[in-house]
Amino acid sequence: MKTNLLAQINNPKDLRKLSKNQLKQVAKELRDFIIDIVATKEGHLGASLGVVELTIALHYVFDTPNDLLIWDVGHQAYGHKILTERKDLFHTNRQLGGISGFPKRTESVYDAFGTGHSSTSISAALGMAIASKINGDLEKQHIAVIGDASIASGMAFEGLNHAGVTDANLLIILNDNAMGIDPSVGALKNYFTNVKLGKKVRKNNIIEALNFNYSGPIDGHNIEAVLAELERLKTIKGPKFLHIITTKGKGLKKAEQDQVKYHAPGKFDKITGELAAKSNEILPPRYQDVFGKTILELALKNKKIVGITPAMPTGSSLKLMIDQIPERAFDVGIAEQHAVTLAAGMATQGLMPFCTIYSTFLQRAYDQIIHDVAIQNLPVIFCIDRAGIVGEDGATHHGVFDIAYLNCIPNLVIFAPLNEIELRNMMYTAQLGIDFPLAIRYPRGRGTTTDWKQPFSTIKIGKGTCISEGSKIAVLSVGTIGNTIIELQKELPKNAVAHFNMRFIKPLDTELLHHIFKKFDTIITVEDGSVIGGFGSSIVRFASENNYHNKTIRNLGIPDNFIEQGTVNQLFESINLSKEAIKNLLFELMN
Repeated sequence: MKTNLLAQINNPKDLRKLSKNQLKQVAKELRDFIIDIVATKEGHLGASLGVVELTIALHYVFDTPNDLLIWDVGHQAYGHKILTERKDLFHTNRQLGGISGFPKRTESVYDAFGTGHSSTSISAALGMAIASKINGDLEKQHIAVIGDASIASGMAFEGLNHAGVTDANLLIILNDNAMGIDPSVGALKNYFTNVKLGKKVRKNNIIEALNFNYSGPIDGHNIEAVLAELERLKTIKGPKFLHIITTKGKGLKKAEQDQVKYHAPGKFDKITGELAAKSNEILPPRYQDVFGKTILELALKNKKIVGITPAMPTGSSLKLMIDQIPERAFDVGIAEQHAVTLAAGMATQGLMPFCTIYSTFLQRAYDQIIHDVAIQNLPVIFCIDRAGIVGEDGATHHGVFDIAYLNCIPNLVIFAPLNEIELRNMMYTAQLGIDFPLAIRYPRGRGTTTDWKQPFSTIKIGKGTCISEGSKIAVLSVGTIGNTIIELQKELPKNAVAHFNMRFIKPLDTELLHHIFKKFDTIITVEDGSVIGGFGSSIVRFASENNYHNKTIRNLGIPDNFIEQGTVNQLFESINLSKEAIKNLLFELMN
């Protein structure tokens, strides 16, 4: 009976005690360990399975944590975490109070850099390498493992461009599996594919042209070959580039066959790979699916509509339009800046671009929103998915800053639908023709009704609605968190609390606000975005500018700290945005 080698490994020093001949067994055990836990605890699966041999080889050859290792994007770092003193904690991955699903500097000395978003590793590793030289440490190694989807991002090119004119002790490893979350796209992807196939592009190597010592491509699952090449590269000074070929989901047949679905599959059978059976209950749709079905429905009738996504066709459900109208729907890869300015260019020529980007990723295109869209007052429609608290992906992925960072931009209209019907109606209204940029923010997760596909109606820009009348307190909500107030009304004294669905964060419905402030002395604002600079801040400013003194105004939202991972309900409880916490506050203010 074979000894369980993984059980003996707590850190890379333990790994290095093994012979090279034992590492294949470690790879088998490490894959099984990841599959066993992710099958029940959920998380990112395929990416980490694909880099098992590389992970082992890196920690075997290099002196981590003294040598600095960065994973880009960080969802491929599960094996790394397990080998670096977190094996016994790995069952807490992505859970409240547990370890993060991404590398995190405060979590471990082995996590050289936090990487929840893509394409940052080359710049960070180069910065570290330059710092080592300034500090007089010429032996320290700096390694960035970057996926083929991540390297197509503009920021990765900026890092390559700089690194190529330095003598930095830097090793960039391209993990080439032709996949991000969805299949990789673009000319660079085609270039690397041709390199893999041994075509003539190897004679005109783009990486060598940037002054890197290029090697590969090699089989990333041949651990002997990976070890040998890493040992060789370790002795070479200056910027180096290793191209390895891997299979996303390696070791679990279902994950290899359906790499999109098994990127983060939820619960599954660890032996067969079959996904957990779903309930036959008819559930409300996910907001992303409402967006995807609605834009397709509208685009089939309105030939000016175009759809754009930076590498999230499945996650945003723009794939529905890409499949049916490919000439008017575009996956531009991990290139949020390009996506926004591409949309701006289209808008100048009379098209109606719907640019769908996750809230947390739209942060990466902030200058383009201002410089290329808002200053020129172009009618780009931003459909901001995953707005608010998103749950287990934690601080790097919560979409809690978009209200605040968009709220200060002139010309931009910001709308937050209460439900999926309002989302559809706002999309319908926008495509009828607008002369300003528009942001529509909606959350991850399901809506409120199965009866969502109703006839379209227009929404009047800048106008809110009264959901329920009351006499003591006015609650002003924006977005789907307003449904919490609707549920809460059943537990409150009748006609005590008025609820207003403001819908527009910008422009504010000043007519409705004057009515509210004249009638109520206590006003509560509720939003699932940053309380600093958010919707509530705008209401406080309105009260000040209009001399509504001696009013009690309480702003509920995301506090001034980064929110870690956990279920959405757990996180709402932790920041006093749960139904129970809001109810307690209302009773306190009524008494």
